[in-house]
Amino acid sequence: MMKSVNPASGEVVQTYEIYSGKGVEKIINSVDKNWHHWRSTSFFHRSQLMQNLSSLLKTKKEDLARLMALEMGKVIKEGIAEIEKCAWVCDYYAQNAESFLENEIISTDASHSFVSYQPLGTVLGVMPWNFPFWQVFRFAAPTIMAGNTAVLKHASNVPGCAMAIEELFREAGFPDNVFRTLLIGSNLVEAVIKHPAVKAVSLTGSTPAGKSVAAIAGSVLKKCVLELGGSDPYLILKDADLKSAAKICVAGRLLNAGQSCIGAKRFIVIDDVYPEFLEYFTYEMINAQFGDPCDPEITMGPMARTDLRDELHRQVLDSVNKGAEVLIGGEIPNRNGAFYPPTILEYVKPGMPAYEEELFGPVAAVIRVENTEEAVRVANDSEFGLGAAVFTKNENKGENIAEFQLQAGCCFVNDFVKSDPRMPFGGIKGSGFGRELSTHGIKEFMNVKTVVVK
Repeated sequence: MMKSVNPASGEVVQTYEIYSGKGVEKIINSVDKNWHHWRSTSFFHRSQLMQNLSSLLKTKKEDLARLMALEMGKVIKEGIAEIEKCAWVCDYYAQNAESFLENEIISTDASHSFVSYQPLGTVLGVMPWNFPFWQVFRFAAPTIMAGNTAVLKHASNVPGCAMAIEELFREAGFPDNVFRTLLIGSNLVEAVIKHPAVKAVSLTGSTPAGKSVAAIAGSVLKKCVLELGGSDPYLILKDADLKSAAKICVAGRLLNAGQSCIGAKRFIVIDDVYPEFLEYFTYEMINAQFGDPCDPEITMGPMARTDLRDELHRQVLDSVNKGAEVLIGGEIPNRNGAFYPPTILEYVKPGMPAYEEELFGPVAAVIRVENTEEAVRVANDSEFGLGAAVFTKNENKGENIAEFQLQAGCCFVNDFVKSDPRMPFGGIKGSGFGRELSTHGIKEFMNVKTVVVK
């Protein structure tokens, strides 16, 4: 059985039957069979269905947000924003997929030559629990609009969200086997990747999970896109608007209770402004209200599971044992649920978990440096390379640092890192490879076909 557990109370919300190997085989074969029809449908037809899906999401956003709150602890306000973003990505690809995938005419010595984009087939999405709707739609909307079909292996703690997504596609008018959810554990992922009907895989998750999936996909020569962990550095330069920067940094750190691969995690502050920034930053962190995610007054819910909360606390204690100091937070509250308070660690140095590892929860590592050059060096001193941000009143300087000096796939100036359907999204180094979203994302799971007519 697969259990959905409310992380705010520890109560079981619902249980689900795990699909058998034979059941999974039947679903994949049905999806593959339907792909041969789906790929020949017009962009106009797909667009109409995708817009239906967008409308459904908007209509049901409060109910879907509550489902997220119950299954993984996201506060209602953030849940509604997540569903609205899912509707946006559906509309975006409904409007743009056809133009993104138009043939590209190439001038050669042939009478006619061009590049054509053709769908590959069924794509497997292996998705995490932290943004249980957005991560799926970010993968599924472009994949399906391009003429592929999709199967989903969602995280085991959000089966209700996984099944709700399948039902949304069905209710929007998509054929039954264009998008299907597989309620399976991690033990069956390898078999699904290796299934002859599955042509590619998209994974959002941890770096170890990405390495495992990449190895399996590579063994059968299948394309994969990996969006993995991150330890995003935020550089606070001495000419930054410190009060504004502190608000933005805290928003980037505490969004989704800090459980975001592109969450702000390491705050690298120039010595001259360190005391003033830390004062503003601490004020904003202290004033965050954590509690029942269904309470509209609460700004931060629990972590998704108690084991994740306990692992985060271990990282904090280990960092403290190695010389870091807790400025605020750092203690598990005496209450039911997987709660952890907003926490600031000072004097973070190399060799500490807070410096070397991803802190997947509401813990901020503050690092003091002498100058901009050292700030950039520390920012890049990481196995990760997903997102980064720099705060400065000199926009040209900030843009130069973001474009040429920071080693990450998504770099922002005077704002926290976020995904946008119009821009490619993904990382480098231990944060993965490939891109989602924009024109780059929709082409990842296409056969980029050369056609030459002599």
